[in-house]
Amino acid sequence: MTTRRGGVSTGTFDSMNLRDGLGDDPLAVAQNQTRLAAIVGAPPVRLNQVHGARVVRLTAADAAPGASRHDADACVTTEPGVVCSIQVADCLPVLFAAPGAVAAAHAGWRGLAAGVLEATLAALCDASGGKPGQVEVWLGPCIGPRRFEVGADVLQAFGVDPATARLPGTAAQAPRFVPLNAGQWLADLPGLARDRLSACGVAAVSGGTWCTASDVSRFFSFRRDGVTGRMVAAIWLGGH
Repeated sequence: MTTRRGGVSTGTFDSMNLRDGLGDDPLAVAQNQTRLAAIVGAPPVRLNQVHGARVVRLTAADAAPGASRHDADACVTTEPGVVCSIQVADCLPVLFAAPGAVAAAHAGWRGLAAGVLEATLAALCDASGGKPGQVEVWLGPCIGPRRFEVGADVLQAFGVDPATARLPGTAAQAPRFVPLNAGQWLADLPGLARDRLSACGVAAVSGGTWCTASDVSRFFSFRRDGVTGRMVAAIWLGGH
């Protein structure tokens, strides 16, 4: 997982912005991407992230120069040296590892509600021939539960009644949404991810303790800054 440190970009993109098309100097972005590729050992395969739940299986062809990008929010591979990656600046990056396969998912609230983690886990298990209990998951930095203000639309997306903030079909309060003021709640994005992974049988989950919005020196945050850079979470199989 990259942070905002270690690159050559300046101003609001200071310094390791890894996404072009945001207003940063393209030459600086290219140099930052080259630095990351040198650290990883290969250029990470990028997706056109659309806040959905589509998962793609990556091969060496996807890592070739000039390869077209998939419109998807998660990727999985069984090929050593093919680098799965996700770009973020508040959304939750989720990395998966199983025997013989790895995956990466971009999990903002829309993707989480749409089932991107469940879809990624299913694709990973299909690729590896394993079970959810064999999968290890790491949750990266995202906007934290003390900073992520949401409206009724987010609760509704997760099946929570905004009028009562109760879980569907029960009398229990939805533990991942804390009332803030009229029509606003604080949402726990890593907690929602943990709940969904646990429901799928994944026990080995780590990370999810860093808040992008709270740590200005370490992380880019779209909610905090508006115009800002992007960080990358990447995972790959060795042996190439």
